[in-house]
Amino acid sequence: MSIAPGLLPEGLRDRLPPQAEAASRLMHRVIVAIGRHGYARVMPPLAEFEESLVGRLKSSRAQDLLRMVDPVSQRMLALRPDITAQIGRIAATRMGHEPRPLRLAYGGTVIKLRATQLRPERELMQAGAELIGSHSVAAVIEILRVALDALKAAGVRDISFDLTLPDLVDTLATGAMPIDPARIGEVRALLDAKDAGGLAAVGADAYLPLLSAAGPIDGALRKLRALDRTQALDSRLAAVEQIAAAIGNDVALTLDPTERHGFEYQSWIGFSLFGGGLTGEIGRGGSYTILHPDGREEPAVGVSLYIDPLVDIGLGVEPAKRIFLPLGHDQATAARLRGEGWTTVAALSDQDRPYDCTHRLEGSTPVELS
Repeated sequence: MSIAPGLLPEGLRDRLPPQAEAASRLMHRVIVAIGRHGYARVMPPLAEFEESLVGRLKSSRAQDLLRMVDPVSQRMLALRPDITAQIGRIAATRMGHEPRPLRLAYGGTVIKLRATQLRPERELMQAGAELIGSHSVAAVIEILRVALDALKAAGVRDISFDLTLPDLVDTLATGAMPIDPARIGEVRALLDAKDAGGLAAVGADAYLPLLSAAGPIDGALRKLRALDRTQALDSRLAAVEQIAAAIGNDVALTLDPTERHGFEYQSWIGFSLFGGGLTGEIGRGGSYTILHPDGREEPAVGVSLYIDPLVDIGLGVEPAKRIFLPLGHDQATAARLRGEGWTTVAALSDQDRPYDCTHRLEGSTPVELS
Protein backbone atom coordinates (compact mmCIF):
# COMPACT_ATOMS: atom_id res chain seq x y z
CA MET A 1 0.00 0.00 0.00
CA SER A 2 1.52 3.30 -1.07
CA ILE A 3 1.77 6.29 1.24
CA ALA A 4 0.17 9.54 0.15
CA PRO A 5 2.73 12.22 -0.77
CA GLY A 6 3.51 14.42 2.19
CA LEU A 7 1.92 12.08 4.75
CA LEU A 8 3.82 11.84 8.04
CA PRO A 9 3.51 9.25 10.82
CA GLU A 10 0.91 10.04 13.47
CA GLY A 11 2.17 12.61 15.96
CA LEU A 12 4.91 14.01 13.69
CA ARG A 13 4.65 17.27 11.82
CA ASP A 14 6.48 19.86 9.77
CA ARG A 15 7.14 23.29 11.23
CA LEU A 16 6.78 25.90 8.47
CA PRO A 17 7.58 29.62 8.47
CA PRO A 18 7.21 31.56 10.69
CA GLN A 19 6.77 28.87 13.39
CA ALA A 20 10.06 27.14 12.54
CA GLU A 21 11.97 30.39 13.06
CA ALA A 22 10.01 31.03 16.26
CA ALA A 23 10.91 27.60 17.65
CA SER A 24 14.60 28.16 16.95
CA ARG A 25 14.45 31.65 18.45
CA LEU A 26 12.71 30.47 21.63
CA MET A 27 15.14 27.58 22.11
CA HIS A 28 18.03 30.02 21.84
CA ARG A 29 16.48 32.44 24.34
CA VAL A 30 15.79 29.69 26.85
CA ILE A 31 19.27 28.16 26.57
CA VAL A 32 20.93 31.57 26.91
CA ALA A 33 18.84 32.39 30.00
CA ILE A 34 19.78 29.06 31.59
CA GLY A 35 23.44 29.60 30.73
CA ARG A 36 23.44 32.97 32.51
CA HIS A 37 23.08 31.00 35.76
CA GLY A 38 26.29 29.08 35.12
CA TYR A 39 24.87 26.04 33.32
CA ALA A 40 27.15 24.71 30.57
CA ARG A 41 25.45 23.19 27.53
CA VAL A 42 25.91 19.57 26.50
CA MET A 43 24.47 17.86 23.40
CA PRO A 44 23.72 14.14 23.83
CA PRO A 45 22.69 12.07 20.79
CA LEU A 46 19.11 11.44 19.70
CA ALA A 47 19.49 7.66 20.14
CA GLU A 48 21.37 5.50 22.66
CA PHE A 49 21.62 1.89 23.73
CA GLU A 50 18.37 1.09 25.50
CA GLU A 51 20.00 0.07 28.78
CA SER A 52 21.75 3.45 29.00
CA LEU A 53 18.46 5.31 28.80
CA VAL A 54 16.67 3.25 31.46
CA GLY A 55 19.47 2.38 33.87
CA ARG A 56 20.93 5.72 34.90
CA LEU A 57 18.15 7.23 37.03
CA LYS A 58 16.93 5.48 40.17
CA SER A 59 13.31 4.27 39.91
CA SER A 60 13.09 5.01 36.16
CA ARG A 61 11.44 2.38 33.98
CA ALA A 62 11.68 1.22 30.39
CA GLN A 63 8.61 3.04 29.13
CA ASP A 64 7.72 5.35 26.28
CA LEU A 65 10.72 4.14 24.27
CA LEU A 66 10.68 3.89 20.48
CA ARG A 67 13.13 1.04 19.88
CA MET A 68 15.13 -0.31 16.94
CA VAL A 69 18.04 -2.66 16.37
CA ASP A 70 21.37 -1.00 15.61
CA PRO A 71 22.64 -2.59 12.36
CA VAL A 72 26.25 -1.96 13.44
CA SER A 73 26.31 -3.37 16.98
CA GLN A 74 23.21 -5.57 16.67
CA ARG A 75 22.10 -4.18 20.03
CA MET A 76 18.81 -2.53 20.88
CA LEU A 77 18.72 1.23 20.47
CA ALA A 78 16.07 3.63 21.74
CA LEU A 79 15.16 7.15 20.71
CA ARG A 80 15.18 9.40 23.73
CA PRO A 81 11.74 10.32 25.12
CA ASP A 82 13.43 12.70 27.58
CA ILE A 83 16.94 14.14 27.93
CA THR A 84 17.33 14.01 31.72
CA ALA A 85 18.52 10.39 31.74
CA GLN A 86 21.17 11.26 29.17
CA ILE A 87 22.44 14.08 31.37
CA GLY A 88 22.61 11.56 34.22
CA ARG A 89 24.75 9.26 32.06
CA ILE A 90 27.09 12.10 31.09
CA ALA A 91 27.41 13.25 34.69
CA ALA A 92 28.14 9.74 35.95
CA THR A 93 30.64 8.80 33.23
CA ARG A 94 32.20 11.39 30.94
CA MET A 95 31.99 14.14 33.58
CA GLY A 96 32.15 11.97 36.70
CA HIS A 97 35.48 13.57 37.65
CA GLU A 98 34.17 17.15 37.48
CA PRO A 99 33.69 19.07 40.75
CA ARG A 100 30.21 19.17 42.23
CA PRO A 101 27.72 20.70 42.06
CA LEU A 102 27.80 20.22 38.29
CA ARG A 103 25.51 22.50 36.31
CA LEU A 104 24.50 21.34 32.83
CA ALA A 105 22.05 22.70 30.25
CA TYR A 106 20.59 21.07 27.16
CA GLY A 107 18.20 21.60 24.29
CA GLY A 108 17.01 19.24 21.59
CA THR A 109 14.30 17.01 20.16
CA VAL A 110 12.71 14.08 21.97
CA ILE A 111 10.51 11.34 20.51
CA LYS A 112 7.58 9.88 22.44
CA LEU A 113 6.25 6.41 21.79
CA ARG A 114 2.68 7.64 22.23
CA ALA A 115 1.00 11.02 22.25
CA THR A 116 -1.36 12.33 24.93
CA GLN A 117 -4.69 14.12 24.67
CA LEU A 118 -3.12 17.41 25.68
CA ARG A 119 -0.05 16.98 23.46
CA PRO A 120 -0.92 15.00 20.31
CA GLU A 121 2.62 15.49 18.99
CA ARG A 122 5.18 12.74 19.54
CA GLU A 123 8.18 14.80 18.48
CA LEU A 124 8.83 17.64 20.91
CA MET A 125 11.49 20.27 21.57
CA GLN A 126 12.83 20.18 25.10
CA ALA A 127 15.28 22.41 26.94
CA GLY A 128 16.40 22.19 30.52
CA ALA A 129 18.87 22.49 33.34
CA GLU A 130 20.25 19.85 35.69
CA LEU A 131 22.10 20.56 38.94
CA ILE A 132 24.04 17.41 39.87
CA GLY A 133 25.52 16.73 43.28
CA SER A 134 22.78 18.20 45.47
CA HIS A 135 19.01 18.09 45.89
CA SER A 136 18.94 20.46 48.86
CA VAL A 137 16.33 23.16 49.31
CA ALA A 138 18.85 25.71 48.03
CA ALA A 139 19.40 23.60 44.89
CA VAL A 140 15.65 23.34 44.27
CA ILE A 141 15.22 27.09 44.69
CA GLU A 142 18.03 27.73 42.21
CA ILE A 143 16.50 25.42 39.60
CA LEU A 144 13.09 27.07 40.01
CA ARG A 145 14.67 30.51 39.58
CA VAL A 146 16.47 29.28 36.45
CA ALA A 147 13.17 27.98 35.06
CA LEU A 148 11.43 31.25 35.90
CA ASP A 149 14.07 33.34 34.12
CA ALA A 150 14.05 31.03 31.09
CA LEU A 151 10.26 31.19 30.74
CA LYS A 152 10.29 34.97 31.10
CA ALA A 153 12.97 35.18 28.41
CA ALA A 154 10.65 33.18 26.15
CA GLY A 155 7.84 35.67 26.75
CA VAL A 156 5.66 33.55 29.05
CA ARG A 157 3.47 35.56 31.41
CA ASP A 158 1.46 34.71 34.54
CA ILE A 159 3.80 31.86 35.44
CA SER A 160 2.78 29.41 38.16
CA PHE A 161 4.48 26.43 39.80
CA ASP A 162 2.59 23.44 41.17
CA LEU A 163 4.67 21.53 43.74
CA THR A 164 4.18 17.90 44.70
CA LEU A 165 5.71 15.43 47.18
CA PRO A 166 6.42 12.21 45.25
CA ASP A 167 7.51 10.19 48.31
CA LEU A 168 4.58 11.33 50.45
CA VAL A 169 2.85 7.93 50.67
CA ASP A 170 6.08 6.06 51.38
CA THR A 171 6.89 8.50 54.20
CA LEU A 172 3.44 8.35 55.81
CA ALA A 173 3.06 4.59 55.38
CA THR A 174 5.94 3.98 57.79
CA GLY A 175 4.81 6.59 60.31
CA ALA A 176 1.64 8.58 60.74
CA MET A 177 -0.56 6.45 58.44
CA PRO A 178 0.74 2.85 58.46
CA ILE A 179 -0.46 0.54 55.72
CA ASP A 180 0.53 -2.88 54.43
CA PRO A 181 3.79 -2.43 52.43
CA ALA A 182 2.29 -4.56 49.67
CA ARG A 183 -0.45 -1.96 49.21
CA ILE A 184 1.73 1.18 49.07
CA GLY A 185 1.85 1.18 45.28
CA GLU A 186 -1.91 0.74 45.04
CA VAL A 187 -2.61 3.55 47.50
CA ARG A 188 -0.19 5.80 45.65
CA ALA A 189 -2.01 5.15 42.37
CA LEU A 190 -5.45 5.75 43.93
CA LEU A 191 -4.32 9.06 45.38
CA ASP A 192 -2.88 10.07 42.04
CA ALA A 193 -6.22 9.25 40.41
CA LYS A 194 -8.06 11.17 43.17
CA ASP A 195 -10.14 8.01 43.74
CA ALA A 196 -11.76 8.46 47.16
CA GLY A 197 -13.95 5.38 46.75
CA GLY A 198 -10.98 3.23 45.88
CA LEU A 199 -9.06 4.39 48.94
CA ALA A 200 -11.99 3.52 51.19
CA ALA A 201 -12.35 0.12 49.54
CA VAL A 202 -8.74 -0.87 50.32
CA GLY A 203 -8.91 0.37 53.92
CA ALA A 204 -6.83 3.50 53.36
CA ASP A 205 -9.42 5.93 54.74
CA ALA A 206 -6.72 7.79 56.68
CA TYR A 207 -5.35 9.02 53.34
CA LEU A 208 -8.64 10.55 52.19
CA PRO A 209 -7.97 14.01 53.70
CA LEU A 210 -4.89 14.30 51.49
CA LEU A 211 -7.17 14.68 48.49
CA SER A 212 -8.54 17.94 49.85
CA ALA A 213 -5.11 19.29 50.81
CA ALA A 214 -4.31 20.47 47.28
CA GLY A 215 -4.47 24.16 46.48
CA PRO A 216 -2.69 27.45 47.14
CA ILE A 217 0.51 26.86 49.06
CA ASP A 218 -0.43 28.39 52.43
CA GLY A 219 -3.72 26.55 52.80
CA ALA A 220 -2.26 23.24 51.57
CA LEU A 221 0.57 23.44 54.11
CA ARG A 222 -1.87 24.12 56.95
CA LYS A 223 -3.97 21.08 56.04
CA LEU A 224 -0.94 18.82 55.76
CA ARG A 225 0.45 19.93 59.10
CA ALA A 226 -2.89 19.17 60.73
CA LEU A 227 -2.76 15.64 59.30
CA ASP A 228 0.88 15.02 60.21
CA ARG A 229 0.37 14.05 63.85
CA THR A 230 3.75 12.32 64.17
CA GLN A 231 5.70 15.06 62.32
CA ALA A 232 6.80 12.51 59.74
CA LEU A 233 6.47 15.21 57.08
CA ASP A 234 7.97 18.00 59.15
CA SER A 235 11.19 18.30 57.13
CA ARG A 236 9.30 18.11 53.81
CA LEU A 237 6.81 20.80 54.78
CA ALA A 238 9.53 23.03 56.21
CA ALA A 239 11.38 22.73 52.88
CA VAL A 240 8.25 23.69 50.94
CA GLU A 241 7.84 26.71 53.22
CA GLN A 242 11.40 27.79 52.45
CA ILE A 243 10.75 27.44 48.73
CA ALA A 244 7.56 29.48 49.03
CA ALA A 245 9.35 32.19 50.99
CA ALA A 246 12.11 32.37 48.36
CA ILE A 247 10.04 32.53 45.17
CA GLY A 248 6.42 32.98 46.25
CA ASN A 249 6.44 36.68 45.43
CA ASP A 250 7.56 36.04 41.84
CA VAL A 251 5.12 33.28 40.80
CA ALA A 252 1.83 31.77 41.88
CA LEU A 253 2.54 28.66 43.97
CA THR A 254 0.25 25.69 44.57
CA LEU A 255 0.78 22.32 46.20
CA ASP A 256 -0.80 19.01 45.21
CA PRO A 257 0.68 16.47 47.64
CA THR A 258 -0.83 13.41 45.90
CA GLU A 259 0.18 14.12 42.29
CA ARG A 260 2.36 11.25 41.11
CA HIS A 261 1.84 10.68 37.39
CA GLY A 262 4.97 11.71 35.53
CA PHE A 263 7.02 11.92 38.73
CA GLU A 264 7.97 8.25 38.89
CA TYR A 265 11.70 8.83 39.39
CA GLN A 266 11.53 12.04 41.43
CA SER A 267 12.43 11.72 45.11
CA TRP A 268 11.33 14.24 47.73
CA ILE A 269 9.95 17.04 45.53
CA GLY A 270 8.53 17.51 42.07
CA PHE A 271 7.01 20.49 40.26
CA SER A 272 5.01 21.33 37.15
CA LEU A 273 5.19 24.70 35.41
CA PHE A 274 2.29 26.59 33.83
CA GLY A 275 1.80 29.89 32.02
CA GLY A 276 -1.01 32.26 31.15
CA GLY A 277 -2.85 31.41 27.93
CA LEU A 278 -1.20 27.99 27.74
CA THR A 279 -3.02 24.66 28.01
CA GLY A 280 -1.34 22.07 30.18
CA GLU A 281 2.10 22.13 31.72
CA ILE A 282 5.00 23.81 29.95
CA GLY A 283 7.70 22.28 32.13
CA ARG A 284 8.36 19.67 34.77
CA GLY A 285 11.14 18.80 37.18
CA GLY A 286 12.19 17.85 40.65
CA SER A 287 14.78 16.01 42.69
CA TYR A 288 16.09 12.59 41.66
CA THR A 289 19.00 10.18 42.07
CA ILE A 290 21.67 9.29 39.51
CA LEU A 291 23.15 5.79 39.58
CA HIS A 292 26.90 5.57 38.92
CA PRO A 293 28.57 2.56 37.27
CA ASP A 294 30.14 1.60 40.62
CA GLY A 295 26.73 1.54 42.32
CA ARG A 296 27.12 4.91 44.01
CA GLU A 297 24.05 7.12 44.18
CA GLU A 298 24.23 10.86 43.58
CA PRO A 299 21.48 13.41 44.28
CA ALA A 300 20.38 15.87 41.61
CA VAL A 301 17.60 18.30 40.79
CA GLY A 302 16.53 19.60 37.40
CA VAL A 303 13.82 20.99 35.18
CA SER A 304 12.70 20.36 31.60
CA LEU A 305 10.92 23.06 29.59
CA TYR A 306 8.70 22.36 26.58
CA ILE A 307 9.13 24.73 23.64
CA ASP A 308 6.28 23.57 21.37
CA PRO A 309 3.36 24.94 23.46
CA LEU A 310 5.04 28.34 23.43
CA VAL A 311 5.34 28.30 19.64
CA ASP A 312 1.72 27.20 19.29
CA ILE A 313 0.40 30.36 20.97
CA GLY A 314 2.56 32.63 18.84
CA LEU A 315 5.52 33.33 21.11
CA GLY A 316 8.84 33.87 19.37
CA VAL A 317 7.35 35.22 16.14
CA GLU A 318 8.97 38.51 15.17
CA PRO A 319 8.27 40.69 12.12
CA ALA A 320 11.27 40.59 9.82
CA LYS A 321 12.64 43.53 7.87
CA ARG A 322 12.73 41.91 4.44
CA ILE A 323 14.22 43.93 1.61
CA PHE A 324 13.99 43.05 -2.08
CA LEU A 325 17.26 43.39 -3.99
CA PRO A 326 16.75 44.02 -7.73
CA LEU A 327 19.02 42.61 -10.42
CA GLY A 328 22.37 44.34 -10.50
CA HIS A 329 22.22 45.56 -6.89
CA ASP A 330 25.43 46.49 -5.09
CA GLN A 331 26.77 43.50 -3.18
CA ALA A 332 28.54 45.65 -0.58
CA THR A 333 25.27 47.45 0.20
CA ALA A 334 23.48 44.11 0.54
CA ALA A 335 26.14 42.83 2.94
CA ARG A 336 25.87 46.02 5.00
CA LEU A 337 22.10 45.65 5.25
CA ARG A 338 22.40 42.04 6.44
CA GLY A 339 24.88 43.22 9.05
CA GLU A 340 22.30 45.73 10.24
CA GLY A 341 19.70 43.00 10.71
CA TRP A 342 17.89 43.09 7.39
CA THR A 343 16.75 39.95 5.61
CA THR A 344 17.67 40.31 1.94
CA VAL A 345 15.80 38.61 -0.92
CA ALA A 346 17.70 38.90 -4.19
CA ALA A 347 16.03 38.83 -7.60
CA LEU A 348 17.17 36.01 -9.85
CA SER A 349 15.41 37.30 -12.98
CA ASP A 350 13.55 40.32 -14.31
CA GLN A 351 10.29 38.56 -13.54
CA ASP A 352 10.94 38.30 -9.76
CA ARG A 353 8.79 40.53 -7.59
CA PRO A 354 9.16 41.67 -3.95
CA TYR A 355 6.82 39.00 -2.61
CA ASP A 356 6.59 39.00 1.21
CA CYS A 357 9.06 41.89 1.48
CA THR A 358 8.60 45.07 3.48
CA HIS A 359 11.11 47.18 1.55
CA ARG A 360 12.82 47.48 -1.83
CA LEU A 361 16.39 48.59 -2.39
CA GLU A 362 16.62 51.61 -4.66
CA GLY A 363 20.23 52.58 -5.20
CA SER A 364 21.64 52.28 -1.71
CA THR A 365 18.44 53.22 0.12
CA PRO A 366 15.71 50.91 1.53
CA VAL A 367 12.31 52.17 0.42
CA GLU A 368 9.23 50.94 2.25
CA LEU A 369 6.65 49.14 0.14
CA SER A 370 3.06 50.26 0.47
